[in-house]
Amino acid sequence: MMNKNHHNSVMFSESINGLDIRPNGIYVDTTFGRGGHTQGILEQLGDSGQLIAFDRDIDAVEFAKLNFNDPRLIVIHSSFSRLNNELERLDLMGKIDGILMDLGVSSPQLDQAERGFSFNKDGALDMRMDQTQSLTAAQWLKESSEIEIADAIYLYGEEKRSRIIAATIKKYQKSNEIKTTLDLANLISSVVRSGKNKHPATRSFQAIRIVINDELKQLSEALEQTIKVLAVNGRLSVITFHSIEDRIVKQFIRKYSRPKEAPKGLPIRTNKGNQCSLKDLGKIKPSEQEIRTNRRSRSAILRLAQKC
Repeated sequence: MMNKNHHNSVMFSESINGLDIRPNGIYVDTTFGRGGHTQGILEQLGDSGQLIAFDRDIDAVEFAKLNFNDPRLIVIHSSFSRLNNELERLDLMGKIDGILMDLGVSSPQLDQAERGFSFNKDGALDMRMDQTQSLTAAQWLKESSEIEIADAIYLYGEEKRSRIIAATIKKYQKSNEIKTTLDLANLISSVVRSGKNKHPATRSFQAIRIVINDELKQLSEALEQTIKVLAVNGRLSVITFHSIEDRIVKQFIRKYSRPKEAPKGLPIRTNKGNQCSLKDLGKIKPSEQEIRTNRRSRSAILRLAQKC
């Protein structure tokens, strides 16, 4: 088994400790990446423990097969939005002691120019996390209207200059194709100023990536499924990297950590039907030391919850 990649995982110790791992427990890593969290969990499991790892990136799944030889580990090529389907197949519904979600783009995805995630490397404008899907970023930009592009960049990238960016893209496309990451990054840079320690294309690339991979819908679907998947006292550990993701996680935990309201004028009953489904265990931010050594951690937030 590989013995590396811990340093690439933001809030590695905090997220694993938040699972309160039992040696004979059953755990899920919904975002395998290059196996940093997976290895960390395996190191705390005993011989009878079990870990199921999900990833929709074929490269990640192939990496796991080549580098992780552990009978306690099952690796599944699937989005975590199919959590229920896959765990039902394994007869593990309601038996999971902890679920970890690291929602960041993995370093290999950013480092490989041909994957098209980075505005710092020139490569095909792809951005697909699952290479088996057909829609690429280049295709979406070509087929979408100016309004659709502007709305997406504003909503998912929180980019104030979304309208001018979209207009610039569609104007350019009248006589040219946007084929590479640098084509797009240069277009955006022509109408957006650099921010403090932030490339002008950061927010737009984030937004387009979210659209191409349907990230927010899949996150919401996966979170809802954790309620039935987790065993009583099972833990949920989620690392987000931008405010939109964090808002979804925070609202999900709040939704299930509040008692159901009784009809007006009647007392709140305390039977199972009115109890909370989750206990909010709070949030953790990276230490100053981690932020200094890993710039990717600056915007990260870890939220923890426990099944009641």
